[in-house]
Amino acid sequence: MASISSSPRSVEDIFKDYNARRTGLVRALTYDVDEFYSLCDPEKENLCLYGHPNESWEVTLPAEEVPSELPEPALGINFARDGMKRRDWLSLVAVHSDCWLLSVAFYFGAQLNRNERKRLFSMINDLPTLFEVASGRKAVKDKPSMDSGSKSRNSTKRSLDGSTRNSNPKLLEESYGEDEDEHGDTLCGSCGGNYNADEFWIGCDICERWYHGKCVRITPAKAENIKQYKCPSCSTKRGRL
Repeated sequence: MASISSSPRSVEDIFKDYNARRTGLVRALTYDVDEFYSLCDPEKENLCLYGHPNESWEVTLPAEEVPSELPEPALGINFARDGMKRRDWLSLVAVHSDCWLLSVAFYFGAQLNRNERKRLFSMINDLPTLFEVASGRKAVKDKPSMDSGSKSRNSTKRSLDGSTRNSNPKLLEESYGEDEDEHGDTLCGSCGGNYNADEFWIGCDICERWYHGKCVRITPAKAENIKQYKCPSCSTKRGRL
């Protein structure tokens, strides 16, 4: 690991370090997944997954010094390996690795000012998380599934645009069941919950995120009278301009 004296200092340097470590971890969780899986033997000691600035990855014991030079990854990832389904275990490791990447980046960025920290997070947030990669989920902001055959959700979107505003809102809500399997990976932009065919959802026309109606206090009946829906986040941003 790089020493603190040689650690990245600027936003661009910290992001470059973050991206390189992330690339290594992505490789471990995808292209090299069989090798990674085999190295995480539950019979071994507490193991950690590291991503390095040279885009490599490593499964090894944690650093011995206390406190360590950098924040440590999750300890003992190998102990849960044989007690979980492989995909679930990889997703769990990915979540902890996402947390570790952020902790390292903001450890390096501890002396950045407010605007620099905000810019750093914005740059990081433009990349899919390791969890999204490992679990097969696509970033919410990309929304390819929303525009490629979602009969139920496109129906809701069209109702907001006015072309089917005479439709029965209840029918729009009930039609969600038709594509539950296809869109079960979609997350609510408010609570983070998964798509559920039994619940009414609404899409923001500005950021294109999707929300449980209950999370943003919109009912199917209210949606029928909205020409362009703006989620709370977009409404707040617009109000600050």
